[in-house]
Amino acid sequence: MATDDAVGSSPRGPRLGRRGFLGAGALVGAALAGNVTEAEAQPPARRRVQATEGPASGDTDDRYRPVVTPNGSSLPFRWVDGVKVMHLRAEPVDHEFTDGLRAECWGYNGSTPGPTIEAVEGDRLRIYVTNGLQEQTTVHWHGILLEAGMDGVGGLTQPPIEPGETYRYEFTVGEPGTFMYHPHWDEMTQMAMGMMGMFVVHPRRPSGFVPDRDFAIILNEWSVPIGAARPDPFEMSDFNVLTMNSKVFPATDALVAKLDDRVRIRFGNLSGIDNHPIHLHGYSFRIAGSDGGAYPPSAQQPHTTVLVPTGSCRWVEFEANAPGDWAMHCHMTHHVMNQMGHGIPNMVGVRGGRDFDRRLRRLVPGYMPMGRNGMGSMGEHDMPIPANSIPMRGGPGAFGRIDMGGMFTIVKVREGLTDYADPGWYEHPEGTVARVATEAELRADGIDLS
Repeated sequence: MATDDAVGSSPRGPRLGRRGFLGAGALVGAALAGNVTEAEAQPPARRRVQATEGPASGDTDDRYRPVVTPNGSSLPFRWVDGVKVMHLRAEPVDHEFTDGLRAECWGYNGSTPGPTIEAVEGDRLRIYVTNGLQEQTTVHWHGILLEAGMDGVGGLTQPPIEPGETYRYEFTVGEPGTFMYHPHWDEMTQMAMGMMGMFVVHPRRPSGFVPDRDFAIILNEWSVPIGAARPDPFEMSDFNVLTMNSKVFPATDALVAKLDDRVRIRFGNLSGIDNHPIHLHGYSFRIAGSDGGAYPPSAQQPHTTVLVPTGSCRWVEFEANAPGDWAMHCHMTHHVMNQMGHGIPNMVGVRGGRDFDRRLRRLVPGYMPMGRNGMGSMGEHDMPIPANSIPMRGGPGAFGRIDMGGMFTIVKVREGLTDYADPGWYEHPEGTVARVATEAELRADGIDLS
C-alpha cells in the first residue's frame, strides 16, 4: 500500500503524498530563490540499477514500462505541481571500464554515462544542473525540440554554467523517441571524459509495438593510454577503448529477455569520430526509428545490423523467439578489442627459426613472441601486463575464452524468466552444438582432407 510520502504518477496525472509534496515544493522554492545547495536540490538517492536487476522500485512512472540501462541507472524525479523535477550533477567520476582498468573520468550523478532521463510525450520537465567540475559546462538535450533558450549551447543560447553554479532548464517534451544529452561547452574534453547520457520520451498513448523489455545503450570510444590514470581528450583518431554504456566486455551486462518477449534496444552514439555497425546474432530486427522520430511501418525493413552514426540514435525492435546466448557487437573489427596498440609490428606469417625470439629481443627489448600465427590466442597468454591495463581480447564463455572484447555484449533469451537476473550460460539441446568431425563422417560425406 502506498504511504503518505508516495511519489509517482498515473494516467490521470501526478500524485504526491502530503509530506512528499511539501518537500518537493521546498526544493523548488529554494532553487528559485537562488540558494540551491546540492543537498537541497537533489532528490532522494537511488541505488545504481544493473540490467540484471531490472527497473528499480520507487521513483517510477506507471504510464510506461521503464527503460533498463545495462550497467547504468535512470534519473530519479519528483512531481511538483504537475512538473517532473530532476537534478543532474556534472562531476568527476572514478570509473571502472572492467576489472583491471580504471580511470578518472567525468560524468553525471556519479557515473558515466549519466542516468537515463525518462519522460512521457507532453510532460513538462524542470531539470536542475549543478556544475561540480573545475571548468564551465552546459547541457544540450540532443534531438529534443524545445525553446532556443533551453538548448544548452554555451555562448549562443545561454551563458556557460560556472563551477559551483546550478542552472534551471525547463521545457515540454514533444514527439516520443530516443535522444541523448551532453555538454555543448568544451565538447572535445568533456565528452571525451565521459559526459553523456540517454534521454527517452515515451508515447502518451502507446500503440503498435509495445515492448516487454526496453534497453538503452550509449556507444562511445576513448583513448586511455596503457597505464594512464585518465582518458586523453586530445586524441583525434586512435581510440583504444570502445564501450557500451562505458563498459568493455567482459564487464558489459547481458541483455536478458524471456522467450517471446517483445524487445526494443535503443542505441545512441557519441563517439569522437566513428560510426558503429551493431550486429545482433540469431535475430532479424526492424530499425524502428532515429533521434528524428519513429519510422513508419512501411519503412521498417528487416536487418541484422544497424549502423549508428556518430551524433545520432537508432532503435531496433524484435520478438525474442530464439532461445540462446546471442552475441551483439560492433562489426568494426578493431572495436571488439581492448586497448589495442596500433603501433605494434605486423608479425603474422613471420618464420624465424628456433632462436628468432632470442635474437629479436636483442634488438627490441621486451619483445613478446606472439602474433606470428594470428592474434586469436593472445587472450590465453599468461604474461604480465602493465598496471591499470587489460588484455586486448576476450573474456570467459561457456566453451572457454570468448575471443572478443570492447564493444561486445550478449543477449540472453530463455523460457520462463520473471526478472532481469543473468540466467547463466545456455544449455544447448543435445546434438545442436558444433563439434569436431569424425573420420567416419568425413568418409561418408566424401570430404577428402588429403
